[in-house]
Amino acid sequence: MKIIDILDKTSVVEDFVSRDKKRALEELISVLVENGRLDDKENALQVLLEREKLGSTGIGDGIAIPHGKLKEIKGIICSFGRSREGIDFQSIDEKPTHLFFLLLAPEDSAGEHLEALARLSRLLKDSQFRKRLMEANSKEEIYRIIVEEDENY
Repeated sequence: MKIIDILDKTSVVEDFVSRDKKRALEELISVLVENGRLDDKENALQVLLEREKLGSTGIGDGIAIPHGKLKEIKGIICSFGRSREGIDFQSIDEKPTHLFFLLLAPEDSAGEHLEALARLSRLLKDSQFRKRLMEANSKEEIYRIIVEEDENY
């Protein structure tokens, strides 16, 4: 699975307005709703907040991969957001989080869901990739960097 199969350029938030975890999740969900990829914003937010109660999806190095499963979607969908200032996402390294990939999957897609999480984790281990995402000057540039990295991996 490629990330570009589940993330489109309209699902990128160049720089969060949000300064806290809940609002960051709302922004990531909102772009999916605005683009017709998701219908129920409130249910998605509830699922993600419940998942966060189990343990933060902030994996350190300025990265979070919030994720959850929903009955009403047919395939995995993804959005990306960046916070230049950083957000306290209760990450395992206790540092601010800057790069967010939100994954939502159908309830019956355990294998695909794990495959997408694993692929994102591998891509994000590359410090140069993270640096390029932080330095990008537009949504279009962010998306292009993700596409390039995804195709070259």
